[in-house]
Amino acid sequence: MQTLMKMNPRDSVAVALRDIKANEELKLGQEKIMILEDIVRGHKVALKDFEVGETIIKYGFPIGHAIIPIKKGGWIHTHNIKTNLAGEEEYHYLPDLHPVTYPNEHLTFKGYRRANGKVGIRNYLYIVPTVGCVNGIAELILQSFKSAHPDLGGFDNITILKHPYGCSQLGDDHKMTRSILLDAVKHPNAGGVLVFGLGCENNIVSEFKKLLGDFDPKRVKFLVAQEVGNEVSAGLELLDELYDETLNDTRTDIPLSELKVGLKCGGSDGFSGITANPLLGAFSDFLISQGGTSVLTEVPEMFGAEKMLMARAENETVFNDVVSLINNFKQYFLSFGEPIYENPSPGNKAGGITTLEDKSLGCTQKSGTSPVVDVLQYGEKLRKKGLSLLQAPGNDLVAASALAASDCHLVLFTTGRGTPFGSFVPTIKVSTNNQIFEKKGHWMDFNAGVLLEKPMEEILQQFTQFILSVASGQPTKNEQNDVRELAIFKTGVTL
Repeated sequence: MQTLMKMNPRDSVAVALRDIKANEELKLGQEKIMILEDIVRGHKVALKDFEVGETIIKYGFPIGHAIIPIKKGGWIHTHNIKTNLAGEEEYHYLPDLHPVTYPNEHLTFKGYRRANGKVGIRNYLYIVPTVGCVNGIAELILQSFKSAHPDLGGFDNITILKHPYGCSQLGDDHKMTRSILLDAVKHPNAGGVLVFGLGCENNIVSEFKKLLGDFDPKRVKFLVAQEVGNEVSAGLELLDELYDETLNDTRTDIPLSELKVGLKCGGSDGFSGITANPLLGAFSDFLISQGGTSVLTEVPEMFGAEKMLMARAENETVFNDVVSLINNFKQYFLSFGEPIYENPSPGNKAGGITTLEDKSLGCTQKSGTSPVVDVLQYGEKLRKKGLSLLQAPGNDLVAASALAASDCHLVLFTTGRGTPFGSFVPTIKVSTNNQIFEKKGHWMDFNAGVLLEKPMEEILQQFTQFILSVASGQPTKNEQNDVRELAIFKTGVTL
């Protein structure tokens, strides 16, 4: 296997594919490079001499500039390079659309067709607390239900969407909590839902119910603890009703065009932009070619690569929405007096990512090459097929929850460092390297590290089949480990 990888002909750095010792002489194409110092796999090697202030290129784009002289064969990282990003930018609509398309293969998966026409890939029972005060009682109700129904009947699993909010919140904070919980109640993966409130919270059940709009009363039940004598027995009775309703639910053939996937990365390393993220990008293009839908979020990790996304806006209206998405999130940072470009994380840096441009150019590869057709605000549900952008931060739990709330059936989650995390929809963890897949096989679902040895076409086909099996009911590692989380974005005052 080769030792150095150059991502783009324009690049002035290469990525080390293994640990390299000082004084090793390596070949990159026809060129010989003497390595001047020890370099850890995933980190960058200078392919030329750099003067102070000179731009450094990776993925064909600038990732920063040298802050001290750097010799060819030297290690390029945080000690000798700094981001080029500073302040806000002015953007212009310069369309540059070159989507990769695939023939329609008429693939199907086994899913649940809901009464409203939507499709789910799971028959989950969600207990949705309207306020964090009842999380503990929800656990007691769940324990009683599992004791009475150890087989779960028609449900694939039961999850309490615990959170600490729903009361003592004002303005946007209150709206965001309510919006995400409403989204969860109406998620097509939910075969049944118990909405559970206390009775005095500002996210009160009576108002929450009005905001739900149309819903199936056989599938969505409501309980207010302060309005009943024994809330555990009352909750158990309602869950029994939901249990009976799902006993005859069956999976049917659903075209792949109905599938909606969220694209997320966390614990990224120097291989994220080489293996796992490009694999997600290829799958996103394939899915969209079949008529399906993908969603990219993590707005702060678009900074430095946002112009490429803007150039892929299908029209000027979408372009303006992308500009607002980027600038509004920059203003969010500035409103708290925080630097806009305080990224990447310590784990990212240890894995070989140096600047935000380096991280973002790798991160946005998850979106493939398809046109951007829509921009969603936090808590909004998908409106169009194709590639949408979603407003949410980079935080793994918050961003993955936002993707799930937007009606994504599952989240594709790439990582080079590893994470046990799972959202409240199936979360497929894709490793960027062989080592983390072997070390954390009980966390990881699919190994994209093999892309260093095998062609994309072969791995994409395997990945597609794996996703179809998950959509048809095969549990992901987060489901096997019973790890399902909900995290809600918070920006304001708590009373």
